[in-house]
Amino acid sequence: MKRKMNIVCVGGGPAGLYFAISAKLRKMDHDITVVERNPAGVTYGWGVGYWDDVLDSLYRNDPVSAREIQSFSGVWDGVEVHVGGKQTAYLGGYGLSMGRKRLLDILTERATDLGVDIQFQREVKDLSEFAEADLIVASDGVNSRERQLYANHYQTDVLVGRNKYLWLGTYRVFNAFRYAFEWTPAGWIWLHAYYLDAERSTCIVECSPETWEGLGFHELGVDQSMRLLEQIFERHLCGHSLINQMRSADKLPWHNFRLVSNNTWYHDNVVLIGDAAHTTHFSIGSGTKLAIGDAIALAAKLDEHEDLHSALMSYEVKRRAEVIPIQRNAACSMRWLENVEDYIGQDSVHFAYALSKRYRLQQPWWRYHLHLATQISALRTLRRKLTSARRWHYARRRERLAGTRTHPFHGSQRASILA
Repeated sequence: MKRKMNIVCVGGGPAGLYFAISAKLRKMDHDITVVERNPAGVTYGWGVGYWDDVLDSLYRNDPVSAREIQSFSGVWDGVEVHVGGKQTAYLGGYGLSMGRKRLLDILTERATDLGVDIQFQREVKDLSEFAEADLIVASDGVNSRERQLYANHYQTDVLVGRNKYLWLGTYRVFNAFRYAFEWTPAGWIWLHAYYLDAERSTCIVECSPETWEGLGFHELGVDQSMRLLEQIFERHLCGHSLINQMRSADKLPWHNFRLVSNNTWYHDNVVLIGDAAHTTHFSIGSGTKLAIGDAIALAAKLDEHEDLHSALMSYEVKRRAEVIPIQRNAACSMRWLENVEDYIGQDSVHFAYALSKRYRLQQPWWRYHLHLATQISALRTLRRKLTSARRWHYARRRERLAGTRTHPFHGSQRASILA
């Protein structure tokens, strides 16, 4: 888009902020405003997880903010699967994670430095407030008010998951990603736990609605619920407390996951990005990846095309092709966990393997043998060393992409959690 544009982003999460940064980098004289209903520095959420491909995209697009994000990212190395009192099973792999607030602080500072006008504590009641805008970017999340205004046009579909889930934190630092399945008289309940920062981890609690009700969470107050969860997961928390952000609520904020998709992603001069356009179940950790991908793609298409309609159409075509397979995998993962009792009776090693391929049913023949080898301590250590070498390879590649030297994962090393 060669001409100067007046752009408003409704929602100051990762998608909206990173789009503003990306658009400014391509054309500095765009007038871009980000409107966020929360106060500065306030966010509801814990950690965000991602992988090397996201960090590669960040470095290609904006090395300045990428370096900051990398410096505050931690690495969880390997996956531990705990099923009651059974033998611990291990999976390979690694991932990057950081606190959501830290990420938003970095993006806010970078956007402000580039001249983006960020307006906090502003509630948008009607899009007529932005009658002068050439483009309105709806980056206001899964419950997007802007999307709901044109729900018939977008033909939004929402698939509601069966299980109950809850975002919490803990002062226990998990160096590996941990699945912790615990049996209770009401049924199975489990944690998805991973590194947040040097002092905390993110914990997502999940269970069936029958277990949730059987344990009394529909009636228990916040303090009672927290104590009960700390008792259930006592051996994983090792004496550390769970943390609840929503202190003013009467009950813990349990949810059913909502898998959002839309038949079209734009209407006139309003376009959807991030969770407003699509959601993916937390069990595959792709929300940040898709938000960043949307932001970069939309900014690039605006820069490539002469007219707005062509840019928005091209953006939707490109991103839909990339998002649909990930959403399909997320739906498979969600459904597998909703039927976890069909698999959890296996020994822990076989159960962990089933968990690892819950949305990738076709695995190479050697994957299972690698999984068995990973259960042997010496071979698991060797695999971690090879994984660490691969991380360094990706880091050096990013240095070349950015055209400058960076110290790979120095923030993670500061947290002392590298293998």
